[in-house]
Parts: sequence; structure tokens; C-alpha cells
Amino acid sequence: MTSATASAKEPKQDRSRATRQRLLEAAVACLAERGWSGSTVSVVAERAGVSRGAAQHHFPTREDLFTAAVEYVAEERSTALRALGPTDRPTVVARLVDLYTGPLFRAALHLWVAASNEPQLHARVRELEARVGRESHRIAISLLGADESVPGVRETVQGLLDMARGLGLANLLTDDKARRERVVAQWSRLVESALA
Repeated sequence: MTSATASAKEPKQDRSRATRQRLLEAAVACLAERGWSGSTVSVVAERAGVSRGAAQHHFPTREDLFTAAVEYVAEERSTALRALGPTDRPTVVARLVDLYTGPLFRAALHLWVAASNEPQLHARVRELEARVGRESHRIAISLLGADESVPGVRETVQGLLDMARGLGLANLLTDDKARRERVVAQWSRLVESALA
């Protein structure tokens, strides 16, 4: 391959990656704002500023698009957790909760609901969420400096993640930030006590 051919392909690959990225971001935003029933490939393509054909080139089916969008959400959540770096446990607890109360979690939740009623999505989303759950748990253990060989530590960290998801679910109906902050402060104390 000549250098001219290589340089001609690179911009095309960059454009393709950029288009895919815009489609994933648009799919997440649509799921978060409109839910499954209001999020079609056409709606996502329009929001991303691309043709429906371009969207279907990257994601042949609606299920492909939204499953990829939730994988994107999972990667973004993991990246955000890893970026936290070394810090105190109360900050880690608060950041974990923040991940479950934002638009990325809202989009994932809409896909979970759709998967409960859509057989073609169910297996894909269940497998994806199992993988995301394992990764989130592993990252949380690392950030908290937890030793899972100590009895009860694994369950404490899993309880923290479950509590964070529950607060994210409650946040769909009402943004009760003051109550959430009190709950997070109490969980921080419980985690610190369990891991000390």
C-alpha cells in the first residue's frame, strides 16, 4: 500500500469512527430522554446528523445499535471509575453513586426495561449487564482498597453497588439530592467500618 493510499484511508476511517461515536452518543441520549419506544434508528440518525443508511451501515438492526450504546455506556462508566484514581473511600462511594444517577444509567435502565419485554434483546442485555456488573465490582474493590478474602467484604461492596443502582432508580422519579447525600454519607461510614 502506498503512503497516498494509506493517508486516503485514514481520514475515511476517522470519519467512520466519528460517525459511529455520534450514533452511540445519540442513541444513549434518545434512550435517556425518550425510552425504548421513542428511540428508533431514524430518530437516532437524525439526532446524530447522519442518514438512516449510514446508521444501518454501522448497526444493521435496532437491537445492534442499542446494545452497542449500552456497551458504550458501560465503557464510559468504567472509564469514569478508573479515572477516579487513588482517593478516600467517601469520595469513591459518592462517585459510584453519581455514576448511577446520571443520563448514562438512565439510558441503560430503559434498555433493561425493553429487554424484559423484547426477546431479541433479553439475552444480549443480560449477558452485557453481567459483564458490566463484574467489571464495576472489580473496579470498586480496587478503588476502595478492599480485601475480598475478609468475610463480608465482597457482600459489602456488592451492597454498595446495589444501593447506588437503587438511588439511580429513585432518581428517575424525583431528584431528592438532600436525602441521597445523607444515604451516601451513611453508606460511606458503613463501608469504612466494614473495610477498616
